[in-house]
Amino acid sequence: MLGSGVTSLPYHHPLLVAQRFVQLDHMTRGRAMLGCGPGALVSDAYMMGIEAEQQRRMMDESLGAIMALLACQEPVTIKTDWFTLREARLHLKPYTKGGFPIAVASATTPAGVLAAGKHGVGLLSLGAGLPGGPTKLAEYWQMGEAEAARYGKTLNRDNWRLVINMHCAETDEQAIAECRHGERLETLTYFSETLGRPPMRSENPLAEGRATGSTLVGSPETIAAGIERLLSLTGGGAGAVLFRSHEWANREQTLRSYELFARWVMPKFQGSIETTTASREWCSENRAGIFGPSMSALRKAFVDAGQEVPDHMRLRLHTGKTDLS
Repeated sequence: MLGSGVTSLPYHHPLLVAQRFVQLDHMTRGRAMLGCGPGALVSDAYMMGIEAEQQRRMMDESLGAIMALLACQEPVTIKTDWFTLREARLHLKPYTKGGFPIAVASATTPAGVLAAGKHGVGLLSLGAGLPGGPTKLAEYWQMGEAEAARYGKTLNRDNWRLVINMHCAETDEQAIAECRHGERLETLTYFSETLGRPPMRSENPLAEGRATGSTLVGSPETIAAGIERLLSLTGGGAGAVLFRSHEWANREQTLRSYELFARWVMPKFQGSIETTTASREWCSENRAGIFGPSMSALRKAFVDAGQEVPDHMRLRLHTGKTDLS
């Protein structure tokens, strides 16, 4: 899938956003996703003369227009104080039957989840990776569901994505050592010096994030436990967990992090090892009854052939269970 993360709707005319993503939907044969938001970089809004307090309202107006255009039911006429649609229609219908996926970004305020509920689209919870964000997940989701019901829409947890920071290594200590310098560099040069440290950023996001669960840095076991805790705070689960490409570690360490995550963490949440794990545990718990008769049969085969049973195939009892020696 190819998704925008995100298209800041107040910066574009809604007809152009809709046209471009329908074109991308056709070019990718249904593998495009539209991620949208109000615009997080205040410097962009400043240069375009957009008032910060108007951005969330503008995003909602634009998303409403985009949804109407993508429905392809009738010409759309809408006039606001910043865009006009006059009997507008798309050049092409979306390639994806039922429309391509759309998600709204939500960081620190409920505006994103309210917009997702109002328009019945997916949700990108960037706030899950910010201090205090995980504890707000269930509350904000309930607000979104209430807003969806108000407008006759539905919110689907399968389309809810939690966005956090992650770096995985063989041990917790190694993971912290690999990303400590890069994280600090990002915090100082980007979030502090460039953005003026947004109010939701802490002085030490790595330490605070690991303590609160909004940043997962550690071994595969630590990462898996962190994801389980994060999902438990949603009040019912979410469809996906996304990681920000923060570049805290070098390329080799980053690729190793992805490999460890794919090999040791993902299967725990995808259900791909449930049957194999259960089978192994069953064999372990019932090994006395399973292997005892088998070993007896093997011994009998040696005896019937007039051969002495090898020492390594003899059975002995150990703490009440049959053991092989």
